[in-house]
This record gives sequence, structure tokens and C-alpha cells, in this order.
Amino acid sequence: MNARLRTVRLVLAEPLRISRSTMAARDAVWLTVEHDGLRGHGEAVTSAYYGLDTPTLQRLLAAVDLGRFADPETALEALRDDEPSAPPAVTAAVEAALLDLVGKRANAPVHRLLGAPAAPVAATARTLGITSLTHAAAQARRLAASGFQVLKVKAGSPDPEDDVERVRVVRDAAPGARLLLDPNGAWTLRQAEKLLPRYAELGVEAVEQPLAPGDPETLAALAERSPLPVIADEDAVGLEDARRLAGRVHGVNVKLAKCGGVHAALRIVEAIEGSGTALMLGCLTASSLGLAPAVHLADRARWTDLDGHLLLADDPWSGIGGADGFVRASDRPGLGVTHADLA
Repeated sequence: MNARLRTVRLVLAEPLRISRSTMAARDAVWLTVEHDGLRGHGEAVTSAYYGLDTPTLQRLLAAVDLGRFADPETALEALRDDEPSAPPAVTAAVEAALLDLVGKRANAPVHRLLGAPAAPVAATARTLGITSLTHAAAQARRLAASGFQVLKVKAGSPDPEDDVERVRVVRDAAPGARLLLDPNGAWTLRQAEKLLPRYAELGVEAVEQPLAPGDPETLAALAERSPLPVIADEDAVGLEDARRLAGRVHGVNVKLAKCGGVHAALRIVEAIEGSGTALMLGCLTASSLGLAPAVHLADRARWTDLDGHLLLADDPWSGIGGADGFVRASDRPGLGVTHADLA
């Protein structure tokens, strides 16, 4: 097997402000694996939060030695069975490329390789950043008119009242939409205890990671008395985190770049099954190539937040939908996404 890398710049349609940062663009590193005339593709994106800049991703992906395997099926099995040494985002990108290639060799879409006979379709949340009330209301009206049924509002403004008012105007602009809230760990425990009842009154369905990560016990205790469901995100990175929180929070947000890919995500699904903790599928801002593996898992999630490609000014890949509020796994072989210049 041969592998090569390509680095591209992904520019957002507008800067996305969350509680800890504002992002206008990020780099993506594409991994292409070729064997017997077929190619599989995967993507890893830079992340300041996870300490992954462009040179680091390039170096780590270039160091992956797939040539030692006879075929992509053997490489995929080894990746699944071995303890990964690379960061989860790198492992996820390698796995995605191999799944894409294995699916093409088997003439089967990835969801079928994972045991799902029908292509998953799910209503995805669409993220609204910390922005002016006027802009938030306009966004909400436009998205609702386009078919979005779930809107996720970012929170964590210096003045918490700004966030409350933003949720209020979004609710009024899109009264039929389900609302999620994401402070990205911006609140203190005292703030959370005061704010959660107010958001419950506004009709918010669930809140992601209200408290700063690093104290899952306090997060679990808050979830026990919260008037609305609490979903762990930054405190639920991998399998052990999910096991620790199973039955103690209402949901865990699984991002493939955070946990290590599709098979790592399926282990988390198994760990929380029957515990009362539901699955949320999340993502980083990335292209359709980066989002596609998670879309093939979307039928397993209670909450789907796979809109990273929709935040881009120009998505270089296509094949998972989303513009009408629904992401759809393709029935084409492999991940089912296409690029004008890459087969």
C-alpha cells in the first residue's frame, strides 16, 4: 500500500466564536491510501485545543507505516486490535482512509461494513456561535426555513445574560426547533445552578459541558439535580471517561477525532448501552470527508451534531448532505464522498 498527504486550508463562511476562542479557518491534512488501483481517503484537522498544529499532523501521519501490511483489510484489523500510540485524531484519519478503501474493495458502503443494512439519515444540529442578537435571530429564521429541526446555541459570554437573551431570540425566531446549549465549559458550578433552570424554562432540550473540564465528579453531581439533561463533552474524551460517566450524566458527546475513530466510538456505544446515558455524535469543523465516518454511525445517536462541513465557505468534498438539516450516509462504496480532483 502507498500513502500520500495533502494539506489544504478550510475557511469558515463566518468566524465561529465560542467561550474560549474564535475560529475563522483551520488546516486539514488529507491522507490517501492506495492499493491495487483503488484509493481511500481520510482527514485530520488542526486543533489548538488538542495541541495539533499543521506540522504535527503532517509528521504524525507521514510516520504511519501502512506498507508493512499485505492489504487494507489486514491494516484495519491491526489498527482496531492494537493499542494506538498516535493522538486520536491521527488514528481516526488513518482508520477513515482504510475504511474507505476496504469499502471500495468490497463494493460496500461503510455503514454496511459496520452492520447497518440501511444508510443512516439523521437530523443534525446546526451551530450558532456567540454573536449579536440580531444576527442570531436572522440565522435561526434562515436555518429553520431551510429545514433544520435542531439548533445548537453556543454560550459562555462574559455576561451570562447575553447568552440567555440569545437563546430567547433564537427560540422566538425558530419556535419549532429543538434547542441545544453549549457553554464549552465556561460556567462555574454556581452559575450553572442558577442558569440551568432558566434555560429549562426557555425550552432548551439539553446542555453540553456546562462546567470546566477536569472534574467529572462535579459534572455528574450537577447532572443528577439538573432540570435539563447534561451531556459530557470535554470530560468524555475516550472509553474510560465514558465508563466513568455512564449512568451519571444524560449523554456523552463522542467525536471521532477525540476518541480515535469509528471502532473506538462503537466501544463507547457498547459501554454506555443500558446505563441511561445516551450517545451524542459530535464533530470538529471539517470537510465532508472528515464528517463522513461519523455519519455512517448516525443511526446510533440520540443527538446528532454533524454540521462541521456546513460551517465552511467552500466544502471541497460532497456526499453527506446536511443543507436541509439532515445528514445522510451514502450507499456508494466506502465513505461515499467525492472530490472533483481525487478519485
